[in-house]
Amino acid sequence: MHDLGALAQRIRADDDVRRALQRRTLTIVAISQVLGGAGLAAGITVGALLAQQLVGGDGLAGAPTALFTLGSALAAFLIGRFTQRRGRRLGLGLGFAAGGLGALGVVVAAATGGVPLLFVSLFVYGAGTATNLQARYAGTDLATPEQRGTAVSIALVATTAGAVAGPNLVDPLGRLAVSIGIPALAGPFLLAAAADLSAGIVLLAFLRPDPFLVARALERAAAPADEEASGADRPRPGPGAIAGATVMVLTTIAMVAIMTMTPVHMRAMDFGLSAVGLVIGIHVGAMYLPSLVTGILVDRIGRVPMAVASGVTLLLAGVVAALAPDGSLGLLILALTLLGLGWNFGLIAGTALVVDATVPANRARTQGTIDVLIALSGAGAGAASGVVMAASDYSVLSFSGGILALLLIPVLLWTARGPRPARR
Repeated sequence: MHDLGALAQRIRADDDVRRALQRRTLTIVAISQVLGGAGLAAGITVGALLAQQLVGGDGLAGAPTALFTLGSALAAFLIGRFTQRRGRRLGLGLGFAAGGLGALGVVVAAATGGVPLLFVSLFVYGAGTATNLQARYAGTDLATPEQRGTAVSIALVATTAGAVAGPNLVDPLGRLAVSIGIPALAGPFLLAAAADLSAGIVLLAFLRPDPFLVARALERAAAPADEEASGADRPRPGPGAIAGATVMVLTTIAMVAIMTMTPVHMRAMDFGLSAVGLVIGIHVGAMYLPSLVTGILVDRIGRVPMAVASGVTLLLAGVVAALAPDGSLGLLILALTLLGLGWNFGLIAGTALVVDATVPANRARTQGTIDVLIALSGAGAGAASGVVMAASDYSVLSFSGGILALLLIPVLLWTARGPRPARR
């Protein structure tokens, strides 16, 4: 703690020290995100197909997404609380390690046909998903208010390499899995296990000094002595946190519902696994690759306009997916590209709104709580998507998801009329 206090004083005396530490932090986070992205892709690419194969029928095809999203909800809660006390390094490192162990469990379940083990392992695998998402906050701890959107975007764009490569490795990973005596659909989870465990090792070994602990030390160094002595209550998050949470929750529901059932819809139309991997790979690329541009737009144009753009883009995605004729690979690619792009707009704008509305004393706890809501919303969307698909069809599901995303606009208009958020 003494060393952190001394570092905080150096940063206050020379902003070059902060900038150098911010560059190092972004580099380590980016490396971990490249690895984590590969782990993230396994569940969304073949999770529903694996459940369909082991259980049979479409009714439980959304269960894997629901389970690993529920697991990510618990992990987000624990990571947020742990980070508030011990910092980003341990919270994120242990989260990725848990995700890797869950992925190994999925491989064992697929090899043995153990449905209960599959569901438990998918739940644990969700820790990697939560950690991958929570890592975006690490880039904002030492960023100035004018750079927060860009800082989030760097963490997200680094995810692109692994996240896009993962779905497009479905076929070779499937062949590798078969060659060692396990089902082809378990192949991507082999990659997920190695990727998540490696990401955890990188963060535990190299994310030093911890950016969140440094930011908290800076806050304490800037606080008046009498406030420290009086033990004054910590401030509550501003209304921007509610707006940011709403944006991220609604965009997640729309994106997860449509994305989860797209592979099932494609297989029903006799598309091969390579085509499924192509569509999901492009979708995941659209989720992360535009981040550098999105981050700059969020910082320059504003959080609220970009969040509104998210809702409009997701509506377009739902309409295109709903109207795409059977067998139209091109329109499915367009729909899933728009779906990923709309989510990207919403996540970066929403994250910046939350960071603006918090300070280090309440930031990690608030971020963890919000990511729990995001994960639970995604879990509900994943589970409901299979039910909706079984009761109606893919067109109804897609159009409903697009309409839902527009509900974020009234919340944003309400927030825009409220008080300005904290920008420390």
